[in-house]
Order: sequence, then C-alpha cells, then structure tokens
Amino acid sequence: MSDRAYEITPFITAKQIAARVEELGREISQSFAGTEKLVVVGLLRGSFVFIADLIREIDLPCEVDFLEASSYGNDTTSSREVRIMKDLRGNIGGRDVLVVEDIVDTGHTISKVMEMLKARGPRRIECCAMLDKPSRREVEAKASWTGFEIPDKFVIGYGLDFAQSHRNLPYIGTVKFTDE
Repeated sequence: MSDRAYEITPFITAKQIAARVEELGREISQSFAGTEKLVVVGLLRGSFVFIADLIREIDLPCEVDFLEASSYGNDTTSSREVRIMKDLRGNIGGRDVLVVEDIVDTGHTISKVMEMLKARGPRRIECCAMLDKPSRREVEAKASWTGFEIPDKFVIGYGLDFAQSHRNLPYIGTVKFTDE
C-alpha cells in the first residue's frame, strides 16, 4: 500500500459495468459463432474480475487460461518494460483465442502479448479490453472490443489495483493524490 494519501472517486458504476459486459459477451459470441471451443486468455492480475464476468456472458464453449505480464509493478505509470511472469498452460496453435485485458494504456503490454501469442499459430486471435486510454498510447495497439474509453486518469477497482490494493471494488474509481 502506498504511503501517499489519496481519495477514490467512483467513475464507472457496477451497474454500467454489468450492462457493458453483457453487451460484450453478446458481441463476442456472435463474432466467434461456430468455434469448436474459444480459448479465453486472461492477462493477470488486473483482468481476473472482468474475465470471470465476461465468460459467463459468452454463449460458446470456453476454455480459460491465464498469462501474467507486468509493466507497472507498484507504480501508477507503465515502466514500458513488459515482463512475462506466468505463461499459458495450454497450446493455442490452430485454436480461436480471445485475449482479455483490463486496460490498454501505453499499448506496450498488449502489443507484446499479442505478438508473442500470434507466433504460436492460433487460428484466430482477438483482444477484448475493459478499458482503453488512447491518449496515453505509445505503440500501436487496439482491442477488437472495448468496454469503456477513458481519459488519462489513474483508475482502480473491478480488478485494477494501486500497489495491490482495491481490486475488490465493484466499480471503477479514479485516484486523486491529496498532495497534488
């Protein structure tokens, strides 16, 4: 937990999130209709709440796997150095894959992850991000589906953290440091 004092202000409500996740599930189900089994790859740790809700809204046979990539550590900004902390357990060669990300910010993490996974020969690979912060983009990266486009604010909740805290908030909130 940070030693800096801060305030959390609700930004996207739990009700707004639930409605959008339902829509995303419908859209993804339609797009991948006919797949034998969709491999849903969650990027840990931030996506775990989103992926749990999203797969319940996808009306297709699903398999879930996880990959842990880190570019933030305990900071509020990306280090731009993407490290793979945990790789997939299963093989995605020849399979339909949906990568689920919490937030596309600078684009470094999702760009590296998608490049790495494409090299494994999936039949089709797409990305769904809960949040997109295009004003911070440094490398080309775009999710096929996005829950919400947001301004350049530091956000927490619904799986997103600040120094490993607040992931359990049912909404997405903005953080304002009181010493700013």
